[in-house]
Amino acid sequence: MLNSSSISKFLLLPLADTRQLQLLHFWLLLGIYLAALLGNGLISTAVACDRRLHTPMYFFLLNLALLDLGCISTTLPKAMANALWNTRVISYAGCAAQLFFFVFFLASEFSLLTIMSYDRYVAICKPLHYGTLMDRRACATMAAAAWGAGVLNSLLQTASMFSLPLCQGNVVNQFFCEIPQILKLSCKQSNLREVVLVIFSISLGFGCFVFIVVSYVQIFMAVLRMPSEQGRHKAFSTCLPHLAVVSLFIITGMYAYLNPSSVSSPSMNLMVALLYSVMPPALNPLIYSMRNREVKDAVRKVIVRCISKAVKWPFFGIIVL
Repeated sequence: MLNSSSISKFLLLPLADTRQLQLLHFWLLLGIYLAALLGNGLISTAVACDRRLHTPMYFFLLNLALLDLGCISTTLPKAMANALWNTRVISYAGCAAQLFFFVFFLASEFSLLTIMSYDRYVAICKPLHYGTLMDRRACATMAAAAWGAGVLNSLLQTASMFSLPLCQGNVVNQFFCEIPQILKLSCKQSNLREVVLVIFSISLGFGCFVFIVVSYVQIFMAVLRMPSEQGRHKAFSTCLPHLAVVSLFIITGMYAYLNPSSVSSPSMNLMVALLYSVMPPALNPLIYSMRNREVKDAVRKVIVRCISKAVKWPFFGIIVL
């Protein structure tokens, strides 16, 4: 039996049992990580550099790309290092930092997805008031509120979590430090406070979910009333990618945080964690650019510009690419 004062490190869940599979998982995660960095980096650069994309929708997309970069950079590098060096160890401070930043990026991203649904609602249901309701000041305020909500939630969760006495060992049944798995290590009699805080956070998340659902019900009703088929197609092309991202995010996140321990298994927890912590940051650039011609054109210009610089200045091009 250990207590929190005697724990200096945690043992994470290994991705595989054999050395060959560990190396295979390392290369797979490295490919996913590089794809996420490239995709989100291209979208961030395209939105920042193309003046046609300086609109509220793409401003929030830029924020989403930055949050995705932070989220996937919190979990995958440590998992890849553990797989490469055949270890499971993460320090106590490293686990606390990982939990803090992961909850921060996760909460901020969900808040931002809620704001993006409001942006689509105003654009489609109240187009005449869009310029007033979604001006630069309002967009900056809402984005700052999303990041601030993430910081506040992360501070509360991390401080409360690591102030609990840990009596159930130091083995975390996940490839990164996650709230449900750390909570399982705490003393049974001290769980109430953290459970209340987790329920409070889930309630806020459920409120955001209800807001998103109501927004999209009204959006789809307004779109179906549009007389122009081209207008309906354009509206769906901007809403469906966002709805796909929200659905994947909510379904996998709810399973990870709400499934009972009696029906969960380490392999299933690992798969779900990969789905809600790794796949959205990697797939978001593809989802948002696949049906959006403006984003694809801007990304294409960024790529062409980088290639032209690589041809003119090879050493500079190597650094850029």
